[in-house]
Parts: sequence; structure tokens; C-alpha cells
Amino acid sequence: MNSLQLEEINPAIKGLVVLLSVIFLSLFLTVWTPLLFFIITVLATFAFGKVSFKKWLLVLLPFLLVAFGYFWTSIVFGDEEFKTGSKVIAHVWFITVTETTLQNGLSLALRVLGFASLSLLFIFTTDKTELMLSLMQQCKLPPKFAYGILAGYRFLPQMKDEFQTIQNAHRIRGIKRATTLKDRIHQLKRYIIPLLASAIRKAERTALAMESKGFTGAKGRVFYKTTSIKKKDAIFLLSTFLVMAICYYAPKLFHFTL
Repeated sequence: MNSLQLEEINPAIKGLVVLLSVIFLSLFLTVWTPLLFFIITVLATFAFGKVSFKKWLLVLLPFLLVAFGYFWTSIVFGDEEFKTGSKVIAHVWFITVTETTLQNGLSLALRVLGFASLSLLFIFTTDKTELMLSLMQQCKLPPKFAYGILAGYRFLPQMKDEFQTIQNAHRIRGIKRATTLKDRIHQLKRYIIPLLASAIRKAERTALAMESKGFTGAKGRVFYKTTSIKKKDAIFLLSTFLVMAICYYAPKLFHFTL
């Protein structure tokens, strides 16, 4: 069980698996295939990855709301051509739930959850630096773009701290908190200008630093750490195809309806 850790899988292979899985889920408007795929993806995330369940569930909550929105919309606003001739399951107030609208709603909702589970698996088990190294070495992404993206990502926590610093500075100077819409717009301008100026200064310093270190797009660079495709990466890729086959054939084999 511990021999295959998701954190040790090459990020390029992991990204390829996520892309293939998304394409696979997009091809089926059924209920059981995305449901099985979602369950297997969640089990794999916690069985083979070092992921906090509380943090994972907290990030999943918005996707649950989106999935419920798709389900509700399909039930309430389903086309009449799908409702006509379909078996009526229930009447709830002004809503007529038919077998077809229920199937479409569940399928859309489960596909959203399937996409979300794949994204969370990739995000929580992938190191950002390892991802950029893999993109450069396996996917041949130019280093100046890869390190530029990584540097920009590193700036996000700093911008949050600077935003809080600006807020505290305004309060110390006696600027009251905005209450009306007009005041909020003016307050937003007071925040945006210092943040924009700081971002420009950081971008200039980063560009100069990258140029001085030789990140000019020249070929033949040497990396301090190399990444490669290993046996466990191939096993992970083949396991994904096996999961796809199970999710596709299992409902047919056991004659699952809906």
C-alpha cells in the first residue's frame, strides 16, 4: 500500500492522467460510471496520498454546491422533450421529477464531483517546484516561463500580507470602514493603487534577477534536480486505464439501472 505514493509520481504523468480522466468522464451521460470513478478517486487520494481529510473536505464544499446547482437546474428546468414519455417518479410542489431528468441531473452532478476529486488529488499531492521541473524536463516548457509562473505564484501570499498591512495603515490614520457602495468603491481604489505599485516593483526585480541568473530562454540548461519517468509512474498510468475499464464495464456487468 505504501509502495506507491502519489507525492512521488511524476507531475507530468499525474497531469496526463487527470487530463485523460476528464476526457473519459466527459464521454458518458450515465450515473454509475462517474459515481464509481469519484469513489475510486477519493479512496486513492487518501490511501496513497498524505492528504488532510478536513482540508480536503473544506475545499470540496464549493464543488458540492456547484454539483447541487447542476442537479437542481436539470430537475427544475429540464426540457419538455426529455420529460415527455419518461416515467414520472415524483411530484414535488410545481416540480415534476421524471426518470430522464433525474438521470441527467445526477450524471451532471457526479461528473462535477469527479472533476473536482481529480483536481484535488493533483493539487494536494503535487509539489509546485516538482511540477515546474517536470514541465521543463518532460514537457519541454521554456525555463523562463516555468520559473516566471513559479515566482508569480510565490507572490500571492505576499500580496495578501500587503493587503492586510494597507488596511491596518488606513485604520491607524483614522480612515473609517466603508459602509455605502460609493465608499466601498473609493476604498477599493485606495487598496488597488499601492498593491499595483508593489506588484510592478516585484515584477521588475524578479525579471532582473532571472536575467542575471541566465533565464533568457537559451537551450542546454543544467538543472539542479532532474526528474524522470520511473516504473511507478507507468504503474500509475496503467492503473488509471484499469480504473476506467472497471467504471465502464462494471455497470453493464451487474446490470445497474439509471
